[in-house]
Amino acid sequence: MIYAYILVMAGVTYLIRMLPLTLFQKKINNIYIKSFLYYIPYACLTAMTFPAILYATESPVSALAGFTAAVILAMRKKSLVTVAVFACAAVFIAERILNFL
Repeated sequence: MIYAYILVMAGVTYLIRMLPLTLFQKKINNIYIKSFLYYIPYACLTAMTFPAILYATESPVSALAGFTAAVILAMRKKSLVTVAVFACAAVFIAERILNFL
């Protein structure tokens, strides 16, 4: 039974990658479709990442503190390592404060 699941998933993954290449042969010139396709990776990444951020810590409050720190530093165009370190530090400090209370 497990092999059937693996084959179905392989087929679905293949079709998702193969169908756009075979169905759309011409270059897309429509400005609205281009802008829509430009933002799809960001939207998918956000949809997968944001719920994981909220449930990755002991408390949603500390997760929100880390998320806020990461957004502020990312908006200031800091490096990925800096953003990650300060987000982790914000979560650590928030967890310590919440445990103290």
